[in-house]
Amino acid sequence: MKKYIKIRKKSKTEWIKKYIIITVAALLYAVGVSLFIDPNHMAPGGITGISIILNRFLPVGTGTWIFLLNIPILLFAVWRFGLGLTVSSIYAIALISFFTNILTVFDAATHDILLAALAGGVLSAVSIGVIFKVGATTGGIDIIVKAIRLKMPHIRTGRIYFICDAVVVALSGFLFRDMNAALYAAISASCTSMVMDIVLYGRDEAKLLYIISNKPEQITERILEDLYIGVTYINGRGAYSGKDKKVIMCAMKKTVFPRVEEIVKDEDPDSFMIVTGANEIFGEGYKSYFSEKM
Repeated sequence: MKKYIKIRKKSKTEWIKKYIIITVAALLYAVGVSLFIDPNHMAPGGITGISIILNRFLPVGTGTWIFLLNIPILLFAVWRFGLGLTVSSIYAIALISFFTNILTVFDAATHDILLAALAGGVLSAVSIGVIFKVGATTGGIDIIVKAIRLKMPHIRTGRIYFICDAVVVALSGFLFRDMNAALYAAISASCTSMVMDIVLYGRDEAKLLYIISNKPEQITERILEDLYIGVTYINGRGAYSGKDKKVIMCAMKKTVFPRVEEIVKDEDPDSFMIVTGANEIFGEGYKSYFSEKM
């Protein structure tokens, strides 16, 4: 019984933490829209971009439009993903709509349209990425993107967003008859796409090394003791010499590579080292196999 109670308390704590994170992220999103994007007449894409466009033609707040346009999409989410995702998404959407309407009482944070595009894009990307990582969405295109990702997981989230946003950006340029605003909106959408991929996937920038040396044990020992990086031996044979060799294979983050390079130079400056890039690394010390990819 005690063990059961302990698990329940932990689950409740995680649930509270999740909704606190969603609340803060929703506020950040609203700040990006209400203080940077909307007052500078940009529609960078998605449901938010469509809401900004509709706000210019019908006297309804941008936040209210965000909520109304999300209703049919949320019904799709209930059918496709179940109530678990939808409840947290409804909470996120409601807060974004509320904060977006409330923050309109403040003046724009800047009227420099380039700075507004960059700041709004970054804030939107960070908030969406954080909400994604706790297992919710900000509704709208997010849910459509999640559905696409389930069918085509090889396509990164930011790229799908960029395609969807490009349609809305083109529409805003046509309806507002303002190509400059549309181009700045495209900059904001591009910024959102790039930053979101960083938030969701991290800046891997990993290196994969193959080291062929006459002193594989010495090099391996230094790497293991000094850097705590996993090393694997691959059995190889020189085509010319016919001698068996141990090929060192190790993966590491880009920032660690210079130290490995120094170790190899110190132990065997005549070694042969092949350096390649690694897009993603899964396993201990890196990404988890079991974390959900959005």
